[in-house]
Amino acid sequence: MSFYLVLFVFGAVIGSFLNVCIYRVPRNQSIIWPASRCTSCSNPINFYDNIPIFSYILLRGRCRYCKAKISRRYPLVEALNAFIYLLVFWRFGLGWSSAIYFVLCSSLIVITFIDYDFQIIPDRITLPGIPIGLVAGSFILPDPFLRATSLGLMASVIGAAGGFSFFYMVAFLSLRILKKEGMGGGDIKLMAMVGAFLGWKAVLLTTFLGSLFGAIIGLGLMAFKGREKGSLIPFGPFLAIGTLISLLFGQEILIWYLY
Repeated sequence: MSFYLVLFVFGAVIGSFLNVCIYRVPRNQSIIWPASRCTSCSNPINFYDNIPIFSYILLRGRCRYCKAKISRRYPLVEALNAFIYLLVFWRFGLGWSSAIYFVLCSSLIVITFIDYDFQIIPDRITLPGIPIGLVAGSFILPDPFLRATSLGLMASVIGAAGGFSFFYMVAFLSLRILKKEGMGGGDIKLMAMVGAFLGWKAVLLTTFLGSLFGAIIGLGLMAFKGREKGSLIPFGPFLAIGTLISLLFGQEILIWYLY
């Protein structure tokens, strides 16, 4: 139990850094310097006001200096990252695989919120993630659908190539036939990264789940919020959710489907 608490705190601390990335990366700002500041009054945030989750509660969601509201997203991201770390550890135990999956999952959180805000998926995350995923998938990571076996070089390469090729084809056909952009370049590179880390089976399941969730949410927005048909809805968050499900529950889904 004590280790789970330590891991939760560690995940929340990393989540605090993810908030910095979510705010600064799409604005092309350094994620290292300067130190965290209030986005309203620009006063530096003291270390005791930057304790994940608890500082938000103690400050009642407001800046100590200007009393401007602090977005609820900050503690949400911290808690979400911590909770996902616990799930990864529960599923894969203590080892290099879990450490690598921590990095992958944190990257997906950053991608989700940046894509939601700006409809972009930064190359600064996905392009380095592809070779990292290929190396990790080839030599370290298990197959998330067959955890007793390693993923291996071939599955990792096929996953990266398959994720890139399929989504590139969808984007190409959408432009040629429908005369509109149906898939962004960021989604293409994201799925290449996912395939490198998790293999081709995860690409298939992630694509299916992402499309399913996207369709459900899209129809819900049109029905209850009056969003126009054809309006842009970022696809990255749905792919991220599909990736997490594939990583954590891919084996169970495969067994359920086959039997």
